Amino acid sequence: MFTSFIARKILESQLKNIPADQKEKIISAFEKDPELFKKIAFEIETEVKKGTDQMTAAARVAEKYKEDVQALMAHGDKK
Repeated sequence: MFTSFIARKILESQLKNIPADQKEKIISAFEKDPELFKKIAFEIETEVKKGTDQMTAAARVAEKYKEDVQALMAHGDKK
């Protein structure tokens, strides 16, 4: 799928300082459940619009979805 190819290239460019094995796990998790990552991005954006700085917003939202992302990266299973 073309959009998957584009998303993969964008992720690869954003993750250039990450070790190859970790990078592949992250990309694989994104490809398995892109809707989860869209939801995470949307929630971070919403927090930032409310006045929270980006790092704090990202940390809060990451904590909220930590188990879901870990499951995708470890097992490839959706919850």
